[in-house]
Amino acid sequence: MPAGHLVVLPDAVDLTRAAVLPVAWLSAWYCLRRLARVTKGDTVVVKAAASGVGTAAVQIAAEAGARVIALAGSAEKAAWAGEFGADVTLDTSAHPDDAEVEEVLRLTGGRGADVVLDTVGGRAFGRSLREVGHSGRVVALANVALEPSTVDTRDFYPKNASILGFQLTNLQIHGYDPRPDLRELAERVAAGVYRVPIETVVPLEEARAAHERLERRDNRGKIVLDVGSDSGK
Repeated sequence: MPAGHLVVLPDAVDLTRAAVLPVAWLSAWYCLRRLARVTKGDTVVVKAAASGVGTAAVQIAAEAGARVIALAGSAEKAAWAGEFGADVTLDTSAHPDDAEVEEVLRLTGGRGADVVLDTVGGRAFGRSLREVGHSGRVVALANVALEPSTVDTRDFYPKNASILGFQLTNLQIHGYDPRPDLRELAERVAAGVYRVPIETVVPLEEARAAHERLERRDNRGKIVLDVGSDSGK
């Protein structure tokens, strides 16, 4: 591994928690701090708030002084996302489709959010455009729905809203050096500002079962694969 790809960890951050930072946490950090430029007083909607990126985003936005509305796909997951600093939680299974948009607008006094972090894509992206307010920012960083995102341009251009795209690997290919951001994240984790939820650590031999658990969306927090010191890898 080239030395230029490495970050020295604070003593208080173990390798298990550090393993979570370079993808989920770095994505949430870059999207909110660098792209959306979340500041104190903003209202931020975080979709799939119980996911790895989502729980990170809730904490990062809350620390910046934003009012956080956390959306998740069940009452249980919404409540869990609320434990990470969200001001309001929304169970989208109880507010499907248009009802989700109506509830977000109600929670924002009809103004819409300053920032919507869309980690879902597909039809959810169209709702994100309707949930953002005047001069707001919608950050699109995934399409886990694996379906086309059909949008009505009238949902965003009259509001002078911005749509910002993010894809971590492509960003690095084009010159982004993540090490300064990773250092800052690790320092905040070490200081106890951020909590990295890890559900379980499993040996590499159980990788299939771990993936199946992820696909069923049964997990709360990250599942970390441990290659083991004697694995020869």
